[in-house]
Amino acid sequence: METIRLDPSDNLVIARVNLSVGQVTDGVTVNDAIPAGHKLAVAQIPKGQVVRKFAQVIGYAAHDIKAGDHLHTHNIEYRNVSSDYAFGTNLRPPNVPQTQDTFMGYQRENGQIGTRNYIAIVTSVNCSATAARMIADHFTPERLAAFPNVDGVAAFVHGTGCGMAGDGEGFEALQRVMWGYARHPNHAGVLMVGLGCEMNQIDWLLEAYGLQQGLMFQAMNIQNVAGLRRTVEAGIAKVQAMLPQANTARRTPCPVSALKVALQCGGSDGWSGITANPALGHACDILAAQGGTGVLAETPEIYGAEHLLTQRSADRAVGERLIDLVNWWEDYTARNNGTMDNNPTPGNKTGGLTTILEKSLGAAAKGGTTPLMAVYKYAEPVKAAGFTFMDSPGYDPASVTGQIAGGCQIVCFTTGRGSAFGSKPAPTIKIATNTELATRMAEDMDIDAGQILSAGVPVEAMGRVIYDMILRVASGEPSKSESQGLGDYEFVPWQIGAVM
Repeated sequence: METIRLDPSDNLVIARVNLSVGQVTDGVTVNDAIPAGHKLAVAQIPKGQVVRKFAQVIGYAAHDIKAGDHLHTHNIEYRNVSSDYAFGTNLRPPNVPQTQDTFMGYQRENGQIGTRNYIAIVTSVNCSATAARMIADHFTPERLAAFPNVDGVAAFVHGTGCGMAGDGEGFEALQRVMWGYARHPNHAGVLMVGLGCEMNQIDWLLEAYGLQQGLMFQAMNIQNVAGLRRTVEAGIAKVQAMLPQANTARRTPCPVSALKVALQCGGSDGWSGITANPALGHACDILAAQGGTGVLAETPEIYGAEHLLTQRSADRAVGERLIDLVNWWEDYTARNNGTMDNNPTPGNKTGGLTTILEKSLGAAAKGGTTPLMAVYKYAEPVKAAGFTFMDSPGYDPASVTGQIAGGCQIVCFTTGRGSAFGSKPAPTIKIATNTELATRMAEDMDIDAGQILSAGVPVEAMGRVIYDMILRVASGEPSKSESQGLGDYEFVPWQIGAVM
């Protein structure tokens, strides 16, 4: 089979293999060389008429298109979308599971459940980043050998925290990120390190969120401790004192309902919306049936598909909150002289994607089919069970940082072009959209969802494979990105607003 037709109403098909000029397929003669993963017109599309994929509009013919033409950036144009939104018209409750699944997790005193057992060094400002890294770097594998139940000492440093307004969206988002990492269930202990004079004061965070200091949660700043060297020495001593207590943690059987899984994609291609994303969506459906939570994000990358999500909103208020986010992003990009069609990226386009509408329709598939239960601000604590959405940029490190701050203990990341992303303290599972990528980057890819095409594996069966791996990784099995040590530099809080 040389092509795939996704819906009878589509006026295109997807090339499964490279198609040559003069080749006959789907009743048409191929007019242009078409790479695998790209689109072939199977009907005449007059200028200005819609180009349809997934039974949805992905763009408009920039000029007259003949049957057999290659459909891509040269002849498909993007237009701003406008939709009459429906709310709650496509509600499919999760299937009742036959068994209540468990994983081996860490039960914390506050009732949360972790999948890893780190000690975190969290900075308030870039000025304390070096101190935090020096403290964390002291705890080499050799020095941690006596504490086998501790996964590591991780520094979460960033490039902001000062030169910003002391209130408003940017400041509030950074405080939510810091709070989320400070109280993350994958952390047994936390040391917060500041400079002292920054805008983003640690004391304000402690007061705002009612955080109490003790052996396993401490804070200090360089100016009060009297310099970098003394700060590093004091920080090492504080972490050293935490290690024996952190090492007492043991994994015990925990309900899957405790899991929050970040649904993420990066380096997408023409297969993302056909293989890996819908398979991850099915895994999300299984998770929701167990009472767990899937967290979709990347608001610019559901643009043009948001109407499909509002139809699944549990109530009108949830759907309207999502539309408010889309409206905010339209205004945000406009006042910064951008457009919502600033991607697909060059790599996405090489892989077969043409417009943000096409990309978004594939990306939204990661959310499965169950009702949309809640919509959250960036880095806001995720409390609802089932399928949820969190506002974030499409930039993967910033998006995942928000999802982890919201409480996600596992990240599932689909990719078609290949990605070297990883994350701490929540490990990332990589899902390849095509078998060629899974083979070429075998050291980086955990799951080959390309088998949906290359081996005829049903989407639902691949979803079960992903779900089973979520439980194994949640129970302590290292993902490939985790084994390679990724995650120390992927903590990137979203900077909103002016840098002053």
